[in-house]
Formats: sequence, structure tokens, C-alpha cells
Amino acid sequence: MIGADPKFPTHDVAGLSSSGAIFRSIRGRVGGCRVDSSRWRRLAVASVVAPLSLILAQCGKAPSPGALAANAQVSPGDTFEDRFPTPSFRDRFPTAKESFEQRPTQDFASGPSQQASPAPASYRVASLGPQLPYQRPTDREELTTLVSMKSSAFPYYGANPASETPFLNIAKGDRRGHRSYSGRVYWQDETYNDSRVLVHIPENFELRKPGVIVVFFHGNGATLERDVRDRQLVPQQISESGVNAVLLAPQMAVDAADSSAGKFWQPGGFKRFMAESADSLARLYGDPNAAKAFANMPIVLVGYSGGFLPTAWSLEVGGISDRVRGVILLDAVYGELDKFASWIDNHRSGFFVSSYTHYTARHDRELMQMLREKGIAVSEDMDGPLRPGSVVFVETPEGVTHRDYVTQAWTKNPIEEVLVKMAAPSMRVAAGPSSASSR
Repeated sequence: MIGADPKFPTHDVAGLSSSGAIFRSIRGRVGGCRVDSSRWRRLAVASVVAPLSLILAQCGKAPSPGALAANAQVSPGDTFEDRFPTPSFRDRFPTAKESFEQRPTQDFASGPSQQASPAPASYRVASLGPQLPYQRPTDREELTTLVSMKSSAFPYYGANPASETPFLNIAKGDRRGHRSYSGRVYWQDETYNDSRVLVHIPENFELRKPGVIVVFFHGNGATLERDVRDRQLVPQQISESGVNAVLLAPQMAVDAADSSAGKFWQPGGFKRFMAESADSLARLYGDPNAAKAFANMPIVLVGYSGGFLPTAWSLEVGGISDRVRGVILLDAVYGELDKFASWIDNHRSGFFVSSYTHYTARHDRELMQMLREKGIAVSEDMDGPLRPGSVVFVETPEGVTHRDYVTQAWTKNPIEEVLVKMAAPSMRVAAGPSSASSR
């Protein structure tokens, strides 16, 4: 660096405004490099039009990594807009044939449909329990509907635990809203007022057999119909897995670049959601007495992208983390590493799968290191079945897009793939006490 040689006089570079001053400054030595008299004028002229770092580089000295990092440009392809291109009008507003009408739960209380349906094909059953021996209603059709639940994520009028300030921190007259970390304001009546939950019960689901409830937390910029059902095909993946499973997918922030967890931030929030869901599932199934079975059924949490936040908080403060027998993160480790590591460490009978692209690679690798330091074995492939205590991280190749990750990650339809591996005959994730303890 300039000044490294004690014989070299110190100068304020900003004050070297005249060529004479510059010539005098570099005469003899430049940054510790000896410069002969035949070259000093050319170097002086070059120093006027070239960065000083170029002269230093001639002496074998490069700028520090910190200096380079400070002037680095933000790499393209890592913004919300890049990962989630703005949908066209057709994408944003499905036609009437593509959409479905919300149905109140009382419509299903009278029992299953009497319309005959084809006999279900053979299927694998998750080795999860416990279950009560209720008789399966006959002639059941596959059910996918929206149900409003008071315990769903929104509306939410509490605090943001990250800042300990009110979540609705913006007001305009009688209208209230939330200013996100990006600085954008989202209004409560547009973005945080949808209490609906997408519920899916496959036609071959049998309550009398061991089963599992899959809870899916969608990412940013999503709606339940357009994205979770029609684009990401989550209900279809549940059905086609052949696993005895039902699906719950609460609406988070509506079509917004926001990952707020709403009521799932609250202690016991996830427990209240699952308790209300048990009653709703029983009514939709056509047997209100089945609520107890749904209330004890093991849970698999799936968090995609911004869904990492409600997933992490549900594990940490949700009140029923011992009922969670598996966690699947799809390009979703953007933070809350301590919460994920704590659940993995304290629930060795469950499994944990995180697949990632370059967007989340740094955090996934950091989480892997945290687990290895705790003595927890980590696998980096999905070749075998999932077993109790399996912890798997899967890196996906370039070319796999974040927006399409729920249907194309390391494999096509990754949720279906994990459920199949979970339900393999050699897999015994839920072998344990018949009643789950609360936490």
C-alpha cells in the first residue's frame, strides 16, 4: 500500500489536483516499487486516468477481498421478481372452469356422496400412527375444497416477534397495513384477511388405517387455487403418492412478497390450528366422531420458499412439535436455522429433508455444519427410504427454477416422492406412544 515504505511521503490523494503534484508524489517509488526516470512521467499520466489499484497491481499487490466485496455488483437472478415472474392476467385470474367454489363444512355433515365411484387402486399406507378403528364410509369421492378457519394464519392483529412491534404498523384513515422488510406496504384487507384453508381428502383415504396429515405452507406470491392447487399440484401429489394422507394448506399472505407467519407466530398457534382442523376434517369426511382420530394423527410439515417462517415457528412454539413426524423444506432455508436444528436434535424419531438451489445453498450448508457439530449424521442424497432420524439435504442442479420447485426439484413432484419414501415398508417413522405429548 502507499505509505508502506517509510521513505515515501504521505499525501492526500484527493488533494493531488495538479500534474506537478502528482509527478512529485510518484517520483522515485510508487507503492514500494522502484520506478526509473524514463517511466515516471508515463506512470504519472496513467495515474490520472486509471485507478490507483492498477498501479499497485503492477507491484504484485491486489486489492483486499473486502474492498472487492464492497464494490461488487448484486448478482442477477436473486430477486423476488426473478424467482417469481409477474403472472399474466390469465395466470392471475383463472377461468370459472379452472376455479372452484368455497364450500362450508356443514354441506358435508350429512355424510358422503351417494354417487358411485370406481374402486380405489391398491396403495401404500404410511407406517404412521396412531389411528382409531373407524369404518371407512363407502362410495367416497375425492374432496378438494376451501374451508374458513378462525385459527388460520390471518387475519392477525398481534405483534411481529422479530421486532416486538405491532404487525399492522401502517394506517391510512381506517385502513391498516403492514410495511414489509422490503419497505413495501401491504394492506390488511387485501393481503392479510383470508382465513381459508385448502383441504384435500383423497377418495381412497381410510381413517381406520394408519395415516398422516400433510400441512403445506406455501411461499411468496401465491394463492391457494391458482398456485397450490393448479400450478404446484400439491393435492394431486398427495393423492398420487398412494400414502394414506390428507392435506391442509392455509392461505398465508395473499399473492405478496411476504413470509409473515401470522397466528403461527403465537405460542400454541399451530396446536389451535390443528385442533380446529380435526373437527373440520371429521365433518368433511362425513363422520363427526372421527375428530379424535384426526386430532391424534401424525403430521408432516412441508415449507416451500417463504413458507420456512411459519414452518420454523410452528416447530418452535406451536405446542405440538412431538406430533410432527417429518419436515420437508423445498428451497426454503432462508433463516431460522436454530429452530430447525433444535427440532432435529430433540426429535430423533422424525425425519428432516431439505432440498435447495443456489438461492439457499449457503444457509443449507450452514445448517448441515450445525447438525454435524451436534453429532447428527447428515446424508446428501435421497437414494434410500426415509427412516427414523433421517436427515437429508439434497442439492439440485442449475437449471431447476425456484418458481417451479414444488413440481420439479431433484425429482418430479418432490412431495409425492418424499411421502413414498416415508411410507416404504422398512420405514417406521411413527413407532412410538399411542398419544402424542404436547410441547
